Amino acid sequence: MAEALQKLEKGDGDCSLLPLVHDIIKCMDKESQDVHQELAKLKAKIQEAREQIANMPGIDSSPTAQEQQLATLREQVRTKNQLLQKYKSLCMFDVPKAS
Repeated sequence: MAEALQKLEKGDGDCSLLPLVHDIIKCMDKESQDVHQELAKLKAKIQEAREQIANMPGIDSSPTAQEQQLATLREQVRTKNQLLQKYKSLCMFDVPKAS
């Protein structure tokens, strides 16, 4: 799962489709022949987004399984926070004063 997150972070690019749509509209207003080229760019960007979604971790899990995993992780965080508070209250980290 960590590998998939790293891949997504490395591959994180601009997923905005609006600039491409804007370029297509401008080409249509100018009656330019570049419309087909801009449409091809938009199709490629949509395909790239689909591939990124398909590679996302947990995408193959059901919503119920995701909720169970989330509950487990929250419980782990709660337990770790309790342990941290317990260790802080033990005063083990107080440095004795030199005389």
